Amino acid sequence: MSAQAQHQYPLNCPTGRWTMFSTILATSMAFIDGSALNVILPSLQQDLSADGVDLFWVLNSYLLMLAALIIVGGSLGDKLGRVNVFKAGILIFTVGSALCGLSQDIKQLIIFRTIQGIGGAFMIPGSLSIISAVFSKEEKGKAIGTWSAATTIVTICGPVLGGALADMGLWRLIFFINLPLGLLSILALHFKVPESKEPGSNSIDWKGAITLTVSLAALTFGFLEMPEWGFDHPVVIASLAIGTIFLVAFVIIESRVNQPMVPLKMFKNKTFSGVNLLSFFLYAGMGAVMLFLSLNIIQIQGYSQLQAGLTFLPFSLIMVLAARKMGELTSKYGARRFLILGPTITGIGMVWFSFIEMTTGPSEYWTTYFPPFLVFALGIAITVVPLTTAVMECVDDSKSGIASGINNSVTRISGTFMNAILGAVVVLIFGNYVIEAMEGIALSEPLRNQVMQEASKLGEASAPGILSNEIKEQVNTIFDQGFISIYKMVCWISAGLAFMSAAIAYVMVESKKV
Repeated sequence: MSAQAQHQYPLNCPTGRWTMFSTILATSMAFIDGSALNVILPSLQQDLSADGVDLFWVLNSYLLMLAALIIVGGSLGDKLGRVNVFKAGILIFTVGSALCGLSQDIKQLIIFRTIQGIGGAFMIPGSLSIISAVFSKEEKGKAIGTWSAATTIVTICGPVLGGALADMGLWRLIFFINLPLGLLSILALHFKVPESKEPGSNSIDWKGAITLTVSLAALTFGFLEMPEWGFDHPVVIASLAIGTIFLVAFVIIESRVNQPMVPLKMFKNKTFSGVNLLSFFLYAGMGAVMLFLSLNIIQIQGYSQLQAGLTFLPFSLIMVLAARKMGELTSKYGARRFLILGPTITGIGMVWFSFIEMTTGPSEYWTTYFPPFLVFALGIAITVVPLTTAVMECVDDSKSGIASGINNSVTRISGTFMNAILGAVVVLIFGNYVIEAMEGIALSEPLRNQVMQEASKLGEASAPGILSNEIKEQVNTIFDQGFISIYKMVCWISAGLAFMSAAIAYVMVESKKV
């Protein structure tokens, strides 16, 4: 349906139902891909002979392109047509997924993940901007809650399916599953969802788009290279400097052009700025905990990848049960109280995770990981829908794409920034832990070097086979305890970020209904 949407629709009409179907299905591709990827990382690492740095790049090559282009993608949707740009993003993401599934080595996978990232940048902002354009203001909170609940239901299968396929050696199917989902989404959008775009605005701020893309790409690349090269490496310094210079140039350009890609006046809205700042800190902490929790459960605690996927079910189920209700409550009471309460509960769950030591495996799940999972999931469930609704209600519908793009960019950049910092700090701390713990073990210099080479694999590290059984057991214990200490540190840092998010909501988010 190519005609521009002339009015807004109720949730239960045919147009409303097709809009929800297509946006949920397309968004689910990215959500399934992301949730399953953490679970299949160990299997992927083994099959493609990847080290710890390679794993970070599998995650971050996607984030690099996503962070660099997602604001541009949201803006182009507003100006050129949200449905058309959404369909283009889905097509690119689907092609990238197929290529990822066909990867023969870790370098190919990293390259093809960048194609997924480009597609994601044009796809991810589109779902919420289309929902904002199609539905009336009275039904927007309920629509976003329905979208959140439904995508969570679909995403539940991500960790479970990923774990099952990884245990069978079929982790590539996680990428191939996106092909039918992408095709169905494109067909539904093309024939059933009305086009919409910002009225009277066809010009594109190419100078702003280019400077912002270069800025975010350079900043993200600099952060990504920190783990391998260190904070003071010339490439890292140059990347961060270039990113900063282009960011300043972008702000200057946007303040002078008539139709800026990112209207800077949006940030004068205290709630809009506060919610995006809250998103940065909360999602940085949440992403770090989810990643290291998955690695800890599988690589250290002895869970199979399927069992690890099942441990995330309480998280998904609580999200499903709470999402639509939170949409109704947000419409009735406003977002502020939930954006204070939710991150606070999330932080408590993160702290609880940090107290879990070495366990005997899945048999202890119900007394170890299950209780903090409930608390952690409840906090996120209380937060997500009010946060999303607040972002979309802070701006006019004509700017919904750029608003969604900015918020999505903030969450992705926060993940990239956190992975970069943690990648640098974790490898360093883990290596120092192993060096100190190895001082009491009598080993020749060549054998000691082999042990330290293994340490670069973090949770996948294993004592060299050439060692005696007694020393091998000691070294493996050092590796396990070292990773658990790193995992605890990540939990505490992430909890601090969650509590900071609650404080930001208290200070910056206005108490009136969004």
